Amino acid sequence: MFRQTTKFRVSPLVRGLKTSTKQPLKSSFIPSPVALIAGVAVAAVGGYYLLDARSAVHEYVLCPLIRTFTDGEQGHKLGIFFMKYGIAPRLLDEGRNDQSDVLGVKVFGHNLKNPIGLAAGLDKDAEAIDSLFNSGFSYVEVGSVTPEPQPGNPKPRFFRLPKDDAVINRYGFNSTGHFNVLATLKLRFNKLLGSFQRGHSADQHPESNAFQKGKLLGINLGKNKFGDEVSDFVKGVERLGPYADVLVINVSSPNTPGLRDLQSEAKLTNLLSTVVKERDVLGKNLLGEKPPVLVKVAPDLTEPEIESIANSAKQAKVDGIIISNTTIQRPVDKLLTTDQKLINQTGGLSGKPLKPFSLKALRTLRKYTKDSDLVLIGCGGISSGKDALEFGKAGATFIELYTAFAYKGPGLVAKIRDELAQELRKEGKTWEQIIGEDDK
Repeated sequence: MFRQTTKFRVSPLVRGLKTSTKQPLKSSFIPSPVALIAGVAVAAVGGYYLLDARSAVHEYVLCPLIRTFTDGEQGHKLGIFFMKYGIAPRLLDEGRNDQSDVLGVKVFGHNLKNPIGLAAGLDKDAEAIDSLFNSGFSYVEVGSVTPEPQPGNPKPRFFRLPKDDAVINRYGFNSTGHFNVLATLKLRFNKLLGSFQRGHSADQHPESNAFQKGKLLGINLGKNKFGDEVSDFVKGVERLGPYADVLVINVSSPNTPGLRDLQSEAKLTNLLSTVVKERDVLGKNLLGEKPPVLVKVAPDLTEPEIESIANSAKQAKVDGIIISNTTIQRPVDKLLTTDQKLINQTGGLSGKPLKPFSLKALRTLRKYTKDSDLVLIGCGGISSGKDALEFGKAGATFIELYTAFAYKGPGLVAKIRDELAQELRKEGKTWEQIIGEDDK
């Protein structure tokens, strides 16, 4: 018998692979130590730059990109989403460059680092509080919060007017309701209180619900669309008051039917008196402070109406007045240049075109309150340090902004702070010294 053998030919490719396995592989993709160090350094510098609220990339790249690819409400929600999860820049030099020697102001028994606050309407459900404080605000006001959840008005309901640095909104108090916001506030409070207690002695406690020195947390209360005009606000004081440094009664949104009617003297006096009584029943918040009560009013008021609001505030013994909310007016001259179709959208106008109205209303209100202890807060159209200075001289103890922050991004707070400090140093004065200077 013959033995048959079969010879298999090994392809050159396989022979090459077999041969190559006998030698160590060399890869050109393994970076050298120098390249690794350089890469880490670039990543660190880039990350630090993006983390800094002052970085121009936020105002000139990221914010415009968001506006390009989202409508107004989508952009709003996206911003809150990022801040809620801490994916937001912060004012990195706030601690070493707070300029409180010039900008500090005492209000409601606390010393604010600066007079720059955030108005209600941005963080409606109290989801982004700490990111907002980290942007440099000394006062953050969340809400408006309604007792029961409600969707607000039909969409679309938020319109950008970019040529005018303005916005028209008719949200209509869209809110997740008291109990959802209460749960969020409670979780935040317990977490931050635990962190505070681990770093301090047992007899120490945080100075405010901001959990940051020189800062305060305000909660803006609203009423449901078909809610009771008094009990809805009373419920807000009872439920959310324990977590507030300041409580704000919003009777001036133009997007809830009948709400602005509460600004009439008889109704407002009754409402505010009832709210103040409920606050007194509440007593102190969880940090042992009695939260002051403010009322937020509209700019679209005559002088007699503003005088009657001042009278109501005095009679009810509230602690202050925020002036103002958005306006239903449309200054179609040099103040508004955007497309006519957008201008005619129903809703409240905010941003730069609001400033003349809110500033005039503040000056009028000051005339009827300067003989009282009422604290006035200026709000509406503020976008620079010079704007803030005008409001301070007109009688505002501190100011609030919102629309400009949405347009310019997180670096705006530092810009306003620095410009305001520079203007005050030029005059050789502090913020506290110029409050109400125009009519002294």
